[in-house]
Amino acid sequence: MKVAVLGGGQLGRMLGLHGIPLGATFSFLEPGDAPPAGQVGSVVKAPYGDPAGLEAVASEADVVTYEFENVPVDAARRLESTVPVRPPPAALELAQDRLVEKEGFRSVGIPTADFHPVDDAGDVDRALACTGLPAVAKTRRFGYDGKGQAVVESADEAREFVGARGPGLIFETFVPFDRELSIIAVAGLDGDRRYYPLTENHHHDGILRFSFAPAPGLGEPVRARAETYAAALIDHLGYVGVMAIEFFQVGEDLLANEMAPRVHNSGHWTQDGAAVSQFENHVRAVLGLPLGDATARGHAAMVNLIGDVPRTRDVLDVPGAHVHLYGKRPRRGRKLGHVNVVGGDADEVMAGAVRVARLAGWEGPLPAPGGGG
Repeated sequence: MKVAVLGGGQLGRMLGLHGIPLGATFSFLEPGDAPPAGQVGSVVKAPYGDPAGLEAVASEADVVTYEFENVPVDAARRLESTVPVRPPPAALELAQDRLVEKEGFRSVGIPTADFHPVDDAGDVDRALACTGLPAVAKTRRFGYDGKGQAVVESADEAREFVGARGPGLIFETFVPFDRELSIIAVAGLDGDRRYYPLTENHHHDGILRFSFAPAPGLGEPVRARAETYAAALIDHLGYVGVMAIEFFQVGEDLLANEMAPRVHNSGHWTQDGAAVSQFENHVRAVLGLPLGDATARGHAAMVNLIGDVPRTRDVLDVPGAHVHLYGKRPRRGRKLGHVNVVGGDADEVMAGAVRVARLAGWEGPLPAPGGGG
């Protein structure tokens, strides 16, 4: 069984690490030098849209998938004519444009914050009449980890953002949410569905820093609502594989913010805290194998290692800690790895996550799981 992956970053590497024990082999299409996925498979070095590169990476593959949502949709569709592509290219198309994404959510009954497209200064007043102030101004494409977005407090700030970033923008209502949650869902080729427990996420400067699962203090209606929304999107797209949807929780309601048609940072805890990880389940799904158990094995916390890595010896001294390094060179703001802390007691897991964060040099505020922080 050969899996061709568009993208060669750490997510591709972890797909390989969890897929190789199943007997799968991997090839990766990646334009960058020395990608992390090169540790677990062959790498074709070429742009994502390069016809020769696409042909080479998919040679003799049983399926094509991706670990990076900004792969050109046309490239995925080109491959689809000769080899199965899972998830379908329509999922890439939805995730790549924030306006299309929000419209797609609403078309299947998933609520979002109010939004309005903006291309020039003439659109600002109409957009703010829809969203109110403050508003979140975003580029529609190629934004991740907080890039390409800002909170605007006035019409003048909004026009300045448009002048600097436009056209191709979207304004959204600023949501005073209780907390951020995500659901990791997996859909099998045979129609089977599995849902991991909802995860509570804490960001700083737009980058995910901490995740806790299962999300503490979560009511059954919220969990059921998240699964219903994920199922609606899976049905709409004819989806196969792992999907992540990020939500704002406001009381008992959920507002969808973004989706990712791939394995996701907020699901990294599943490597050590779930019966079967999101990575193994994605490989199982796209190859048409039976899906694995998505239940949690206790409590888990994930701490991202950003810009620098603490001594492995020190981290492993923390009870329940598991280190996952990506083999990337340190650079300010770069995700270099993560640590999962797992155990049967939620307070002990949280304390372990705090120790890891301090070892990693984190000087910012510590999260208060359950809606604070």
